[in-house]
Amino acid sequence: ALLAGPVLAAGKPCEELKTEIAAKLDAKGVKNYELEIVPADQEEARKVVGSCEQGKKKIVCAGR
Repeated sequence: ALLAGPVLAAGKPCEELKTEIAAKLDAKGVKNYELEIVPADQEEARKVVGSCEQGKKKIVCAGR
């Protein structure tokens, strides 16, 4: 588990939230991960780590 739970900052711009999540992962020493912004209604196998733009999009994380 990369994060204890998803970061829910629904009103925040996605790029800003993505940067914050990346900083938290880096601070925890997590390596070889990829964050991607996708539509909220997209089926996703990767772990959802955040929600942004009033819930219209989500940020997913995958290890490399």
